[in-house]
Amino acid sequence: MKIGLVGLPNVGKSTLFNALTKSNAQAENYPFCTIDPNIGIVVVPDKRLDVLSDMYDTLKKVPTAVEFVDIAGIVKNAGKGEGLGNQFLSHIRNVNAILEIIRCFDDDNITHVDGSVDPVRDVETIHYELIFSDLEMIEKRMRAVEKTAAHGNKEDKFLFDTLKSAKEQLLSGSFIRMSEFTQEEQDLLNNQNLLTTKPVLYAANVKEEEINSSNPYAEALRKYLSENYPGSQMLIISAKIEAEIAQLEDEERAMFLEELGLSESGLDKVIQCGYEKLNLITYFTAGKKECKAWQIERGTKAPQAAGKIHSDFERGFIRAEVTKYEKLVEAGNDVKAKEMAYTRVEGKDYIIQDGDVVYFRFNV
Repeated sequence: MKIGLVGLPNVGKSTLFNALTKSNAQAENYPFCTIDPNIGIVVVPDKRLDVLSDMYDTLKKVPTAVEFVDIAGIVKNAGKGEGLGNQFLSHIRNVNAILEIIRCFDDDNITHVDGSVDPVRDVETIHYELIFSDLEMIEKRMRAVEKTAAHGNKEDKFLFDTLKSAKEQLLSGSFIRMSEFTQEEQDLLNNQNLLTTKPVLYAANVKEEEINSSNPYAEALRKYLSENYPGSQMLIISAKIEAEIAQLEDEERAMFLEELGLSESGLDKVIQCGYEKLNLITYFTAGKKECKAWQIERGTKAPQAAGKIHSDFERGFIRAEVTKYEKLVEAGNDVKAKEMAYTRVEGKDYIIQDGDVVYFRFNV
């Protein structure tokens, strides 16, 4: 899972990136302190993997991971060359989802690029720059196939017509509405690495003391998103709190969160929402040598899940021996799970479920 962090300058984006990834990216009180993209990889915490590792007394534990990409702050008219230009958006074209960091706090010591704090205006600025950037890319690709499409090349005509429909939606001021395209058209658009087809999460960055209280900026943002982007997810995060959490050990972190009245950290929230937005689940392989968590899309069948491990597993798939995590824990070990008939033998049409502990049989 790759998540791109997007926001205006001086909204706490790089501070949050540093906290989430325990990195040391430059975070200063002036626009464009981030020039080159910062990339950080974060382990996805999963207590189930810890339990399985203890159960098997495994030699190696391998969790799944999230990659965060932090790019330069976006400003109005970036597509026309303002600020650092929208070429920096190319750094997040390969991410799976976008996390928009929105400033929802006042601080006279931290300048705002537009002179005042207005989260709704900031979101609209970001969205229009994403739209302008995609329009530029779509128009280039349409020009590249226009002649061959006009002369009867079916593939190029299909591409041209699909891009034309997407362009019309963008020109209306909206993101590309994937639900209005056929599955074949959606697959084509997904291969274009467009920004406005990606799932978007919104993080309202508030002051430390406002993490559990009403924040008028955050409420205005929530109202705007519910009216204009139904179904969107908005998280309340304090970059300062996340920075403090990043300095603590696990036990201290749990105590600190409890003192603040928080059930989970901002990182946990982002990962959980990312999984939901991208429709991801986790399954496990477990043994003495290694216990490993695997990230797959919900609805993936057993052979394709096996292919995540190695292409030979998918090519030579015979069957999958599947035990639900909860049942395996109840049994105490895999031998007992088989004796208690908790382990099932599944074929190629079986859809892997979240928490499945799987042993694949294959022959190449």
